[in-house]
Amino acid sequence: MGIFAPAVVGALLCLVLAGTVSGALAAPRVIASIVPVHALVSGVMDGIGTPELLLSGQTSEHQQSFSPAQIKALGDADAVFFIGEGLELKLEELSGSDAVKGRKFIELAEIKDLTKLGVREGGAWEAHQHDVGEHAEGELEPGIAEHDPHIWLDPRNARLMLGEIAHSLAKADPKNAKSYMANAARASADLDVLEFELAETLEPVAQIPFVVFHDAFQYFEFRFDLTAAGSISDVNANAPSAKRLAEVRNKLKDAKAVCAFREPQFSDAAVKTLIEGTGARVGVLDPIGADLAPGKSAYRALLENLTSNLISCLGR
Repeated sequence: MGIFAPAVVGALLCLVLAGTVSGALAAPRVIASIVPVHALVSGVMDGIGTPELLLSGQTSEHQQSFSPAQIKALGDADAVFFIGEGLELKLEELSGSDAVKGRKFIELAEIKDLTKLGVREGGAWEAHQHDVGEHAEGELEPGIAEHDPHIWLDPRNARLMLGEIAHSLAKADPKNAKSYMANAARASADLDVLEFELAETLEPVAQIPFVVFHDAFQYFEFRFDLTAAGSISDVNANAPSAKRLAEVRNKLKDAKAVCAFREPQFSDAAVKTLIEGTGARVGVLDPIGADLAPGKSAYRALLENLTSNLISCLGR
């Protein structure tokens, strides 16, 4: 009594397994290009599915290449989220190729109402050279994007990205549309709180000048009114020329920059050369999450780490 017959148990087990398989197959196959994008997509897909990460944080977003397996995965995906604006150059090339033809690529840099900042030219730009929107466009060399592509480092841009991700996934997977929208709303509210917390934390060091390795942090500087004085490398992390190093070194001295920040994805040789004899300290800023575990919490961790490292070096 109270014990199921073997046949009944077997039938129940089949139903459970069928339901499990059905649930596993319910979510679309989604790929995100870089750790910050993956974190935002993960938050929107929370409880529904898990996106795949294309580029680990240890890989430069500017200098990546793809394996045949990665190209096949892109071709099989239902949705691929990436930044664009010249950031993931090889991925932009692939998005229009026969290898991934017909798949849905969502270029987040094309979202309406994003804050977009112009590419800063020269290694030693003037402090607070932040032009927004249409005013950001100037005369640029061929092959250089009109806008700085590191849009995710402004949390207000990230909130707009959450909305676009949710709408795109709702179209690809209508049965989970309400869940995507609810998740995006929760994640957006969390970013409101995060922005307020970071602004309060960074306010004491806002006027202290510093130099970065490559010009990846303009959106973070803009949102939190920070005082970067120059970058060793350009917006695409190209190797600096001797002329550029000399420009940045002069700017570092003239601005009395307290810190020069290296990045974990690149050699620190140029940073060491830059600060020699200046008294400036060396810190670490990572715009992409080299050491972060992928997942929905990685975006918050990325911005908190930037804040903590800026405070640690500038606030001594």
